[in-house]
Amino acid sequence: RPTPDRVRETLFNWLGQSLLGWRCVDPFAGTGALGFEAASRGAAEVLLVEHDGALVAQLQRVQAQLLAIELPEAAAPQKLHIVRGEGVATLRQLAPASYHVIFLDPPFDGELYEPALTAAVRALATNGFIYLEGPKAWTDAMLEPFGLVVHRHLKAGAVHAHVLRVGSATADTPAA
Repeated sequence: RPTPDRVRETLFNWLGQSLLGWRCVDPFAGTGALGFEAASRGAAEVLLVEHDGALVAQLQRVQAQLLAIELPEAAAPQKLHIVRGEGVATLRQLAPASYHVIFLDPPFDGELYEPALTAAVRALATNGFIYLEGPKAWTDAMLEPFGLVVHRHLKAGAVHAHVLRVGSATADTPAA
């Protein structure tokens, strides 16, 4: 279930057209669309993590094709890393406050959302963003235990796309 094109386009409009210098991680890479898009927008580093060996091989083929044809600078090997691994475990191993964008799009039918959010918050750089895609809308109240708030939200069909940031629901509320 790749991220729909419309959702991906909106996400990168929200993040900005240039991700120059940003470090990004997609711990549930699947087709790699989010990570490849981040690389094409100038991200300094993109880490794609996928559990399925066949998908890892597919990601490596796509990377080789992009290097050969379309994106020699944007998808340079030194900045786009593809590894086989488990998403939450990888997030737990990342250095604290080291990534500017963390793309969380775990399998909808799994129990990975809470552990992934917990691990992602630790790895999130100051003023960074977590992209969360899932089958339901996440509210500020649901995100409060993680120290996150909804920055942006979009519903497209059965998909809810969120851009989250560290903060509290009352942080943007003017004092009375």
